[in-house]
This record gives sequence, C-alpha cells and structure tokens, in this order.
Amino acid sequence: MTVGTALAQGTRLLEDGGIAAARLTAEILLGYAMRVERVYLFAHPERDLSEIEWLHYGRYLHERLRGKPTQYITRRQEFYGREFRVTPDVLIPRPETEHVVEVALEAAKGARRVLDIGAGSGALAVTLQLETGAEVWATDVSAAAALVAAENAGRLGARVQFVVCDLMGAIAGASMDAIVSNPPYVPLTQRESLQREVRDFEPGVALFAGETGFELYDRITADAPRVLRAGGWLVMELGFGSLAHVEGLLADWREVRVVPDLAGIPRVIAARRG
Repeated sequence: MTVGTALAQGTRLLEDGGIAAARLTAEILLGYAMRVERVYLFAHPERDLSEIEWLHYGRYLHERLRGKPTQYITRRQEFYGREFRVTPDVLIPRPETEHVVEVALEAAKGARRVLDIGAGSGALAVTLQLETGAEVWATDVSAAAALVAAENAGRLGARVQFVVCDLMGAIAGASMDAIVSNPPYVPLTQRESLQREVRDFEPGVALFAGETGFELYDRITADAPRVLRAGGWLVMELGFGSLAHVEGLLADWREVRVVPDLAGIPRVIAARRG
C-alpha cells in the first residue's frame, strides 16, 4: 500500500461516511500514523506504508468515521500560531476564540495580572502570558483539564498558575487587572441539535451552561467586580444570541465594547470596571 493509494482510499471512505473535508482529514490522519508532516505525503506518494503505519491509519479512519474529532485522534490543535495538546478532557480550541486574545491585548494593554476563567486546554492563558509577559492565573473546575493546560504551559514555556476551583471562587479580591473567559454557553435544551462530534465527544462541563445558556455569564459578571482592580477589564466570548443578555448584565460598567467575528456575528464583549 503506497502513500498515494492510502490517501485515495481513506478519502473515499471518509466521503462515503459523510465526513467534511475528507481529503484534508485523510492527509492529517495518514501523516499522524506515519509521524511525518503533510508535505512529506505530497513529495513521496510512491512510498510503501509499513504494516504498523497501515494499522494505525486504519484505526484512525475508523475512529473518525465513528464521529471522534480529528483533534482528539491526533491530540493536537493549533491556536494563535502555537500547537496545543488536546484530550477529551478539554474543549477543542476554536479559531473564533482567537478574537478574545486580540481584544484582551488591545483593551487590557499593560495589565500586570490576568485571570483566565475556565482554562480548558490553556489556550487563552498560555497565549496571553507568552504575548504579554504578564503574571497569569487560570482556573478550571476540572482537575483533568487543569493537568492538560499545565502540560501545555510547560511545553510552550508559559508561566501560568493553575487553580482547580469553580469559576473565580478561590481568587483573592481586587487582585487582577484583567479577566478573560470563554465560558460554557450552550443551553441544555440544544444538546440534541449539536453535531455528534461536539455532543458525543467534547466535555459537557465545558459546553453546557444550564437551561438558558446564560447561567455562567450571570455568575461571572456578578463576581468579577470583587476580583478586578479599579479600571480592570472583563473580556468574554459570546455565544450565539447572548449579546443582549450580557450587555444587560454589564449596563453599569464603563466602556463596553462588542467585537464581531469575520462572519459579522458578535463574538467578544469587553467591559471596564468603574
């Protein structure tokens, strides 16, 4: 079995299974099975696969056909130009969440201490620490997620302090210049409408906020003034349809900003503590 034949067969299997971006997925999975970069596949289509490479490739294709996200198979996802390790204990970082980084870098420029609530893989906390050099703390209710995030921080050379707690319950008052968060915001009532890759494989604790989807926004905005120093910024990713509710929660804050994503959908809200 050559590289070219393996790619053709894998692509056909994924297409028949209704997997989006079948060719790209086949390339990623074959490269992972062979422990080579994708460019190697293009340069060596005639190379024969070893038996172990073929076995691994077949297993990865089977897992993807069952709905397992490619990122959980390869255990990696790029975020803000860096590669993060991901496991089923953490949400897969999305490109849209990079807008949170961009808004935080602009709004909270010069922040000395930053808190990331709901760290997951550590994508926000690690990125902000490396981009700003600030003292960064990160919390997560899941100890397993915190371990993944700590591993990413160590591997990428980011100095981040991780705390296992509910939201910011373990953080001292008036200690942060900025808070960032990509909180769970999917209503439980929408569970069955999610893609199976999300519904059946990503951690529910990182997806679902409660019946309305606003529950975590309510709690974060209520407690943030306790933790933020005067003039500090709160920056959060917005779920679809959450803007009006969250703007209402921040009605008494100063300099409320709403930033859309590339599709024009409100994606990030930032507000300054009075």
